[in-house]
Amino acid sequence: MTKRIDRYLFGLIIVPLFGTLVVAAMLLVLDRMLRLFDFVINEGGPVSVVWRMLGNLLPEYLSLGIPIGVMLGILLAFRRLAMSSELDTLLAVGVSYKRLLRVPFVFAAVFAVVNFGIVGWLQPVTRYAYENLRFELRSGALGASIKVGEFANLGGGLTLRVEESRNQGADLRGLFVRAAGKDGQIVAATAARGTFLATDDPEYILLRLRDGTLVHSPKPGATPRVLAFAQHDLPIRLPEMATFRKRGEGNLEATLPELLHTMVTATDATEQRSASASFNRRIVQCVIMFLLPFLALPMAVPPKRSTSALGVFLSIIALVTFHKFTEYGERMGTLGRIDPVLAQWVPFALFLGVALWLFRVLERPGGQPIGALDRWFGKITGFLSGLAGKLVRRQNWSDDVLSAG
Repeated sequence: MTKRIDRYLFGLIIVPLFGTLVVAAMLLVLDRMLRLFDFVINEGGPVSVVWRMLGNLLPEYLSLGIPIGVMLGILLAFRRLAMSSELDTLLAVGVSYKRLLRVPFVFAAVFAVVNFGIVGWLQPVTRYAYENLRFELRSGALGASIKVGEFANLGGGLTLRVEESRNQGADLRGLFVRAAGKDGQIVAATAARGTFLATDDPEYILLRLRDGTLVHSPKPGATPRVLAFAQHDLPIRLPEMATFRKRGEGNLEATLPELLHTMVTATDATEQRSASASFNRRIVQCVIMFLLPFLALPMAVPPKRSTSALGVFLSIIALVTFHKFTEYGERMGTLGRIDPVLAQWVPFALFLGVALWLFRVLERPGGQPIGALDRWFGKITGFLSGLAGKLVRRQNWSDDVLSAG
């Protein structure tokens, strides 16, 4: 029987868990997507780089979305049991709340390991890749240096202007090219179409022009020669790009072993505090997963004869508040205004105490962890509903008076 209960709970938890996780990650991605599109367009880069940048930011969003997904997955599953009276039936046949936490703790342990891998290793690497893409966009390594409708100086006396770009730069229309040599020679060309082609030499790229006119001035004051061509290849030396820095600038790009090494070997107090603050916060982000079942279950069970979803709202508020406290503690620990260890583990201890107290209240006969809050919430909503009703009736009375007049 217990195995059937576990399988039943597993099915109830996994659907809202992954659904909430996907929704939370998508909302965070959409929030950043618009800003990335604006940044890439302003830099003149290809739109496809936006998806690569979002992919590198996804681990950071997952590290925030996983705790919310686990919390709501457990909470919504047990809320369904409570609303359908199945929870009362399980308790009546001798299944305790502690026994019901077995499956939620399995989910918490699995996702704690997943989150540990994300915040410890994957997130620093992808963060570095994201910054590398930003650097390449600004430096023009992704083709961002050539903007449609503007004159682009490619170095070596070469100037290029493109009227229209199609197929993400594969088909250029309305080209103007001017190349000035050191000996005074000037070559200018206009072409209806053009495209860039790779060469065997990595330092050069080939600009193939079609259906255009070329003007060659051998020296200043000389009569230029004008040629019409169906196809003309112009080699272009690629400008030298500055190499991107190595990974490890700031704690966001440092893995957990690297942070631990900095904590042990750093001689600078500021660097040591910064590494300690980041290290402890990442550990807390993983350990907090084991407290979520203790908080989700009391929040999932509404008071008797109540269908209020106040627990869902309060659980999200509690988790977001804890995240903000640890984020603030990391900044204060880095600045040296508070001990980096206490800045993370004191909020964790408070969260642990509240979760265990709520669970202990739930275990008592007739225990209602959020009963008082639910009554207050009901009074507030009743007052607001009555106030809104009075305003509506007053507005209707005013309209009737105006109509009679």
